[in-house]
Amino acid sequence: MVNADSPGPVRRIAAVIACLFVLVGCNPHMYDDVPAVHDAKRAEIVGTWLCIDGTEVTLRPDGSAVISLLDGQEFDFDDRWRLSGTGEWELIDERAGWNDGQHVRLTLTSRTASATRTPDPAERLGPSPGQEPAPETYTWTFELQRGKQLTLYFFFGDPDSRSAYVLERKQP
Repeated sequence: MVNADSPGPVRRIAAVIACLFVLVGCNPHMYDDVPAVHDAKRAEIVGTWLCIDGTEVTLRPDGSAVISLLDGQEFDFDDRWRLSGTGEWELIDERAGWNDGQHVRLTLTSRTASATRTPDPAERLGPSPGQEPAPETYTWTFELQRGKQLTLYFFFGDPDSRSAYVLERKQP
């Protein structure tokens, strides 16, 4: 005889799977689509973009760029280097990054300086094991998001966490 108030085998299995996701730390949304922008114009991208700790990226109309204290993307962020220099950028409309919309590809072609980001309280003070030195050249792929205004961003650290490094347009 089956008790109508007891969970069925399907519910028990679903509960076990949900508990396993929690135990192993999987993010059930890590493969969700990232909102895509398909209507950005180059003129919207041109300008100076800012982020925390002095990050500044200037994207010029001729496709050149000036980069100051920009952190590495995805797992490169964990190495804590920050790059400054000059380079070039382009607005692309091809599958790249985490969505199928437009992206800004920024390439540092001439590094003028590198710095090390101060670790968060949970991070080690010294270099991480296997930490890579700051590269001489580097390419970032920025996602675009349109809200009240256009923003540029990329994900950093573990892809499961989906932590975003967001650049906002400098206000006059």
